[in-house]
Amino acid sequence: MEPIARIHSAFPAKFGIPRQAGLVPGLAADVVFEPPFRNPDAIRGIDGFSHLWLIWEFSAAIREQWKPTVRPPRLGGERRLGVFATRSPFRPNPIGLSSVRLLGVRLDAALGPLLSVGGADLMDGTPIFDIKPYIAADMHADAAFGFTTSNSDYRLRVEIADDLLGQVPEDQRASLLGVLAEDPRPAYQDDPDRLYGMGFAGLNVRFRVADRVLRVCQIERLS
Repeated sequence: MEPIARIHSAFPAKFGIPRQAGLVPGLAADVVFEPPFRNPDAIRGIDGFSHLWLIWEFSAAIREQWKPTVRPPRLGGERRLGVFATRSPFRPNPIGLSSVRLLGVRLDAALGPLLSVGGADLMDGTPIFDIKPYIAADMHADAAFGFTTSNSDYRLRVEIADDLLGQVPEDQRASLLGVLAEDPRPAYQDDPDRLYGMGFAGLNVRFRVADRVLRVCQIERLS
């Protein structure tokens, strides 16, 4: 297989990326096709679908060996489950699957057709192997969601001063607040004195978390 496209997102590194697609619906990204696949005919009719499946590679989590069990972060990193019963990136084949909203299709003079998508949980530059439309048969009203229904109350209250928020591009502010509210920290870390740094939209957002409140302390340009 070879990548057909790459994602262009606000995240230069893994830290801070939402744990699943759709958690921050307003988080916009572009799907940019690789040169051999920049043919508008390949996406003819795609604008008739509201959502798409992206099949991609965990390019920053490739390992030579795999383990049959993993520790899901949302279970505090203490309980082991089978790798195929989780969304862990550390898999025999490092393949990810994300359902995203199609926000728009546009044609760029240099890059060809671009897909603007919402709610993507991918790092900037992530290779995409395939794109498929999300259809009615993909929905299951009687689905059970296993361990993901437990420990779901993890969202944080976000506090950020107006002067700091003003350093964020206006069209990225709501997305940043949504990402921070999802608690970017590993679930097993709860140190109120620890200063975290998260890359987002060309910025380094530094924050602390205490008593379920995330306070942004500093925002600076990434070099």
